[in-house]
Amino acid sequence: MSTVYEEQAKIFKAFCDENRLRILELLRGGEKCGCVLLEQLDLGQSGLSYHMKILVETGVVVSRQEGKWTHYTISEAGSASAIALLKKLTTLSCQVNKDKKCCEGK
Repeated sequence: MSTVYEEQAKIFKAFCDENRLRILELLRGGEKCGCVLLEQLDLGQSGLSYHMKILVETGVVVSRQEGKWTHYTISEAGSASAIALLKKLTTLSCQVNKDKKCCEGK
């Protein structure tokens, strides 16, 4: 059974690899076929599949099948969820609760 922290860590794992960051940069231009990603990256088919599996499992990227090829795009909902998680984890709780006493150390 996975914990909330394990699920959150998966999202950050998606962003902590150079290849996955390159893939996301390519997908910023819109949907791409796996064949196009293979041409533009220094990866083999199995390497691309590994990285895409991580990105898709987190919901940051969505995929659709067309014939023998898979097409990928950045998910607006997945992106918003990742942004919200980062904001939640990096915002002081007293800012959220408007409790100035905790920020002042009282």
